[in-house]
Amino acid sequence: MSNTIEKLKASRYYGLVLLGAMLLFFYGVFKILTPSNFGSLSNLYTYLQASIIYSVGGCGLYFIVVMGLFDFAVGANIVLSSIVGVILSQKFGYAGFILGCLGCGTLIGFLIGMLYNSLNVPSMIVTVGLMLIFESVAVFVAGGVKQTLGENLRFFSGAPGNIILALLAFLLMYFILNYTKIGTYCNAIGSNEFTAKNMGINVKKYKLIGFMLLHFFVGIMAILTVSYGTTMTALTGMSTMGRNFQPLMGTFFGVAFRKYKMPITAIVVGEFIIQIIFNGFVALGAPTTIQNVVTGGALLVIVSLTARGGKGSVVK
Repeated sequence: MSNTIEKLKASRYYGLVLLGAMLLFFYGVFKILTPSNFGSLSNLYTYLQASIIYSVGGCGLYFIVVMGLFDFAVGANIVLSSIVGVILSQKFGYAGFILGCLGCGTLIGFLIGMLYNSLNVPSMIVTVGLMLIFESVAVFVAGGVKQTLGENLRFFSGAPGNIILALLAFLLMYFILNYTKIGTYCNAIGSNEFTAKNMGINVKKYKLIGFMLLHFFVGIMAILTVSYGTTMTALTGMSTMGRNFQPLMGTFFGVAFRKYKMPITAIVVGEFIIQIIFNGFVALGAPTTIQNVVTGGALLVIVSLTARGGKGSVVK
């Protein structure tokens, strides 16, 4: 009997029920507290529009977070790739926009991975330094001018364009995780890097690939971000730092639910839950400081409960 219960708790269905229960719990709490201005169908659609953008970034972060790495340059890359994409779109239309965002994002991932492997210092230190550099590069590229995406290039600003692009990103992640060596080796490195090396896995190679995949997905996130907001402004002084954390929250859900073999679903639903929490506090009129404290606390509780007994590192 106990074995049956343990198998049930480790099953994908249990994970889905757990995610659904979390979603309903937070929705129910805020709907009861502020029924008039929270949780209508139009509100939920708005939450979804924002959450899928962060979900794409969360999928990219998953590739490095499972290996115990972290990247503070995600926000800076979103800004820089968006600006590059918008500038190229003015000459080459959608081709320039899409290839500019994806190409710039992937190139930055390659540079980060190469520097990380070469310097042999923690990923946090490498990416903080590069974040400051990329912010400055974005200001230079933008020429100090706010970049606005043309009205004829906003297919990804809402449904169905943004949903189609996000679904393609999720399918790509699913394929990589389940049908390539990359997913297997990333998990192996995160579980025990020393053992992975002894198995013959080229750890540095797959860490480089992890950073490149992360920032390819960041390029997709840049397309969705600037399409949704229509403009992008380059700022310095670590102003992009705040863009790092919402995608990371979804990644934590994905890592926590990895044992249920459903990281992508967990990232997507997790980001939606985070949006419900954020917007629930906005509906209540709570101060920003209280929102951050309670949201951060809720995230810690969720991740600690779901990750209990899981294997692999989250962030070193």
